[in-house]
Amino acid sequence: MIPIQLTIEGLYSYQERQKIDFKNLTEAGLFGIFGSVGSGKSSILEAISFALYGETERLNMRDKRAYNMMNLKSNQSYIEFDFVNHENKLFRVARDFKRNSKKFDDVKPSAVTFYENINGKWVPLDHSNAEKIIGLSYSNFKRTIIIPQGQFKEFLELGAAERTNMMKEIFNLQRFDLQHNVSNLNVKNKSELDQLEGQLKGFEEVNEEQILAQKESLKGKQQILDEIKKAYQQITGKYQQLKNLKADFENLNQKKKSFEELNLQKPKIDSLEIQTALYERVFKAFNPLLVERNKLSAEITAKQKNKEDQIKSLQEIEITFNKIKEHLTALQPKFDALNQSKTEANDLDLILQMIQFSEDIKTLKERTKNGSDKVKEVQEKEKNIQKKIEDISKELEGLKRQKLDAGLLMNVGNWFVQKKNLTDTLQKQTKKLEDQKIQLDKISEELKPFEINIETFKEDFKSKTDRLEIQKKEFSKTKNHLEVQQQLSHFASELHDGESCPLCGSLEHPNILESHDLHSELTEIQEKITAVENDQQKIQNQLSEVEKILDRKKIFEGQWKSEQEVFNQIQTDIKNHYELFIWSEFKADNEAEFEQKRQHSSSIEKQIEQTDKTISLERENLERERIHLEKYKKALEEFKLDEAKKEEQINTNRSNLKVLDWSEYQVKIYTEVEEKHQKLIQSNLETEKNYQNLLNQEKEISPKLAEQKTIVSQLESRISELEKEISSNSRSLNQALSEHNFTALEEVQHILILEINVQETRNKIQQFRIQSATLKNGIEELSLKLKDFSFDEEQFLLAENQFKTIENDLKQANDSVVKITTEIERLEKEFKKKEELLKESAKLQKRSENLKIMTNLFKGAGFIQYVSSIYLRQLCDHANVRFHRMTRNQLSLQLNENNDFEIIDYLNEGRSRSVKTLSGGQSFQVSLSLALALAESVQANAKAEKNFFFIDEGFGTQDLESVNIVFETLMSLQKENRIVGIISHVEELKEKIPASLNITKDEERGSLIEIN
Repeated sequence: MIPIQLTIEGLYSYQERQKIDFKNLTEAGLFGIFGSVGSGKSSILEAISFALYGETERLNMRDKRAYNMMNLKSNQSYIEFDFVNHENKLFRVARDFKRNSKKFDDVKPSAVTFYENINGKWVPLDHSNAEKIIGLSYSNFKRTIIIPQGQFKEFLELGAAERTNMMKEIFNLQRFDLQHNVSNLNVKNKSELDQLEGQLKGFEEVNEEQILAQKESLKGKQQILDEIKKAYQQITGKYQQLKNLKADFENLNQKKKSFEELNLQKPKIDSLEIQTALYERVFKAFNPLLVERNKLSAEITAKQKNKEDQIKSLQEIEITFNKIKEHLTALQPKFDALNQSKTEANDLDLILQMIQFSEDIKTLKERTKNGSDKVKEVQEKEKNIQKKIEDISKELEGLKRQKLDAGLLMNVGNWFVQKKNLTDTLQKQTKKLEDQKIQLDKISEELKPFEINIETFKEDFKSKTDRLEIQKKEFSKTKNHLEVQQQLSHFASELHDGESCPLCGSLEHPNILESHDLHSELTEIQEKITAVENDQQKIQNQLSEVEKILDRKKIFEGQWKSEQEVFNQIQTDIKNHYELFIWSEFKADNEAEFEQKRQHSSSIEKQIEQTDKTISLERENLERERIHLEKYKKALEEFKLDEAKKEEQINTNRSNLKVLDWSEYQVKIYTEVEEKHQKLIQSNLETEKNYQNLLNQEKEISPKLAEQKTIVSQLESRISELEKEISSNSRSLNQALSEHNFTALEEVQHILILEINVQETRNKIQQFRIQSATLKNGIEELSLKLKDFSFDEEQFLLAENQFKTIENDLKQANDSVVKITTEIERLEKEFKKKEELLKESAKLQKRSENLKIMTNLFKGAGFIQYVSSIYLRQLCDHANVRFHRMTRNQLSLQLNENNDFEIIDYLNEGRSRSVKTLSGGQSFQVSLSLALALAESVQANAKAEKNFFFIDEGFGTQDLESVNIVFETLMSLQKENRIVGIISHVEELKEKIPASLNITKDEERGSLIEIN
């Protein structure tokens, strides 16, 4: 992360809006922030941390953080920070929080928004997680990029577990945490193995012997099937001949029966054929004429009905038209006088305006008089407020002279706070020493039951262990001898003449060993060996316990010594602190007196603040009265101007009157004239509207009247034509009746009422003729075919039974063969599948063994701890490059077997000691070296073009030579493309650093930033 710009307002001691442009500072490579104690240097780092993460070192949520961070003279706080992340992307974060105007200590929580600069525009992000953008949590951000005051040695003094977690997050070591992955693989492998074992249980009876047995059974069944097939072919031929003969005789009888049924239908078909011919002849001759007659009759009826309706409508339209004519004639005189009436209405409108202007002039004259009185009243108030402000200002000057210097109070207050902190620390340290002494006494009590000599206890335990080992070897030798005897006895009992000896091979056995039962002796000697081993284990356990207790004692003694040194250092610090008390107006041992004076000064400060507010309020009141005065003066001028305008308007309107006389209406009231004006306007509107409506109605109805007359005329003409067409149709019908020998039209209608479907009926008749002929031919053919044959039903039934029997035997034999064949195929398929499952099972078993080894390797995050230790040792190596130079090769940093940091002291034969034994200056040197190495590794891991590092403490603990060495170290970082910022009040550094900010604190304006 590289800072670009920071804007802060209303934060801690920053009252006014201040802006820091880091461009020139970062280009210098090394820059500083300098200022006196309490000027607001560290607040810059706190502003950056709080803007990014919403966290600060000094305050948490329980400390009413928003209220305490906000400047007491401000009503809102604002932070805006622009920066570039490791991906070289430009981001901005903005936070602000406001004070409740009704409740001073109620400060609303901060609102935060993150932006990314895309194509020159600030685009809001959908989250406010700085860790996603920077790649570091807040804890690791303050350890590797911006290290706040009081946290410089934190990484050095972290416990092993916390340090491992930190390394895990910073260097993404969770990628080496393969325990969960291995566990998942193991579970998956076990599940697959269990499934395979379950599947293999279903293949227990599948083997090669079973397949061979099924194949032998198949051979016998196949022979039986072949024999049955031969018999089936012979019987099937004979049965098929008889079956065909039976079918022919049955077919002949069925055809004869069907032919007889058709002959019974023949008379009905012949009659239908004659009737259909007659209907077809009549339909063709008369149906078109009858359809046309019906159509003409329906149309003439409809036209006559329509004619009656249209004549009725014509009469109604004529009546309406005559009424409209009458109304127009009556309204015409009133319409002719409309222009004269409109002119009169216009004059009334002008007169109404003149009456209103006259009333407005009266009101304006009254308001002018009241306004003049108000101006005099406001001028008097303005003089009184001015005098009050002068009196309060004199009182304020007197209060300021009584107030103590705020810087003096803050410095003395800080001295008393540090004194209290040192006193509390001394008490806590005393308690620590007492607790350490109690622990050492407890450890001494734990050693008493063992009754050991601390100097020689290891040799004493070894002597006891050696004696027991000698006893164990003697017992083991006796046991081996007894086991040999027992084995020889067993061989001897198995020897027989003529059989070879298993030891020497001899066939003769003249002197066979005789022995008694050795089991009880072996059991007894084994119990003695076990007892000795138990004693050895007990001694080993005691030794281990004693060594653990002594190790703890050594640790506590070292801690007690270290705590005693801290105790002595605190006493020295208290003494040195008293020497810093330089204020003669206060007493170092009388904090109560100081608090009383500070409270008195605070009270005066509040009175001053309240007086300032009163003066501000009175000045606001004065300004308001001045505004009111200007407003009233301006209103008076407007009243006079408005009055003149209205007089002019009355004269203009009077000259525009055309019909009416102003003198007749001058004394009348406005409402009376307005009522007359409205009635006249309404009358004119109604006259014009009614006349126009009647004209429109006349124009609309005239075409309708003409159209209706035309419709009636057309209908009369059409009815005449239809009557002629009906007469012609009647003559055509009479002529057709004569041609076809019908006496009356009813005879024709009686035939047509049958509504015969001619085509369908003819098809039906033709189908009957074809079916009859087909049956007759079929009977003749079958009779000729069967004249030399006869059919015996008993012989057919016997052949059918033989066929069904042999068919059933064939099916059973074939099913047996198919069943055995299918079983063989299934067994062969299952056997092949079993072989594949066994191969897969062996592969999974081997994988399971490998996964067990991997599970043990990654158990309990051990591998991560191992990788973490490698990273830590690399950090040590990188840190030592600078630490050696700072300490003139006198000290070195290393990791012990517990992965804790310790110091190698080359002035004391290269012996190791705790980092807690370092002085303040040495602690700063090793912490700086380690922090630089850590930041270098973290930011190199992020692959950023430039790296940034900011520290806020430590230089005051260095002597002049050490300051020079540290400064050279920091300057050398520029060559490594690193940017370093420091906060300090050491003047020697200020003179050497190429670019810096200087922070000053003004009593009225708060902290101010100057760029040097």
